[in-house]
Amino acid sequence: MTSIRTDQDLCRALEGLSPERQRQLGGHFVQSVLHLCQEPRVDRAVATAIDPKSSPADLQDAFSAAKSYARTTYTACGTDAQWLEQADHFVAAAAAAALLPPEMAGESYNWAWKAAIQARMAKNCEMMEREDGEVDNEAQRQYRIATELLDL
Repeated sequence: MTSIRTDQDLCRALEGLSPERQRQLGGHFVQSVLHLCQEPRVDRAVATAIDPKSSPADLQDAFSAAKSYARTTYTACGTDAQWLEQADHFVAAAAAAALLPPEMAGESYNWAWKAAIQARMAKNCEMMEREDGEVDNEAQRQYRIATELLDL
């Protein structure tokens, strides 16, 4: 079994995936930081992203819910470094990135990568809030998730 150890490895692994598979993997990346989000609609959106049996209508509803909450929480990102509020926003943005409808995505859009980056932002906000100096590397966690789920 080959493993993913760097962002370059991750990007190469994602390149050959269908948008559906990228969406599912992106959902798993978001699931890793879901504890930072206070909105149940985002929880449901992530579950929908991961579920291979989700209908197009379910996916559209999930995207709309995640995007709506991300838009609502966006204003928290500029105020007085409320780190957990910012983390909440980035989790919702990660879910929306994973669920972006293909017709809205550009030709080179990568659902899993966009979700991964937003999830890392959420984790960075959590680390800023904790101020304990403990490094919890979300990128490394994503490499493990991708390696396991892609069966590399």
